[in-house]
Amino acid sequence: MNNKAVRRIADGRWFDAGIYTVSAAILVTVLYPLLFVLSASFSDPTKVMSGEMWLLPKGFTLGAYKEIFDYAAVWSGYRNTLLYTTVGTCVNLILTTLAAYPLSRKDLPGRNLFMFLITFTMFFNGGLIPTYLIVKGLALVNTFWALIIPNAIATYNLIVMRTYFQNSIPWEIQEASLIDGCSNFRLLTHIILPLSKPIIAVMVLYYAVGHWNSYFNALIYLRNSNLYPLQLVLREILIVSQSNILDQSGSTFGMDEKLLLAESIKYALIIVASLPVLIMYPFVQRHFVKGVMIGSLKG
Repeated sequence: MNNKAVRRIADGRWFDAGIYTVSAAILVTVLYPLLFVLSASFSDPTKVMSGEMWLLPKGFTLGAYKEIFDYAAVWSGYRNTLLYTTVGTCVNLILTTLAAYPLSRKDLPGRNLFMFLITFTMFFNGGLIPTYLIVKGLALVNTFWALIIPNAIATYNLIVMRTYFQNSIPWEIQEASLIDGCSNFRLLTHIILPLSKPIIAVMVLYYAVGHWNSYFNALIYLRNSNLYPLQLVLREILIVSQSNILDQSGSTFGMDEKLLLAESIKYALIIVASLPVLIMYPFVQRHFVKGVMIGSLKG
């Protein structure tokens, strides 16, 4: 083996070592805050605030979680958010698919005009007040559908899905199916969708996470606390915990104890709100990168 080959192998090893080092640094940077929050939610708040806890739980306690789950509105918030997420994602997925499929077809008259009008809405919209007036005019304020209908289709997601259909499903297959007498609906359900599992997984993740984390629309459109999603309930808990610590038994806490428990509750709220999404992500992760990359090319 000559010197040039040896040098090339050595350079390759140094390059791999550099890549692994940078990747490890990024992993630690991203993972440490998650581990810290998880550990802090189970730790004695005095040890967290004093800096004694920096990675693993210190003074293990479930006090913050007990305070949160003793609050009845948390359970109704979970139920409402699961309902909003499930129904909303189904509506989003159906409408986005029904819009993306015809826009991906080469034989759609005025396709470029439709795409221009749709893309235009990404950059220009009426704003919050006109949107609220429309929702109010449709009698959706303080109803379940106020969190579903106004955001039924995300323009960016529509463009990504249309691009996936356009670039990943050969036009020749669609044309041959139509020549054989296949209807557009059957073409969509029996050929297009079975070949589009990666982009469907991406859309499910995008829409589901959006619904799960949504609180602003609920803050604007909902007045009935029984309809509040989890994020809005947790927001109220965080506000109340600063002064009241959700003391339903009628007992009183010292101010120091209140502040410490409020600090612990903040970390527990992050875990309560994030855990379902973290559980869901691994099931769609293998489709996620492929769907995003293919759907984003040649848009």
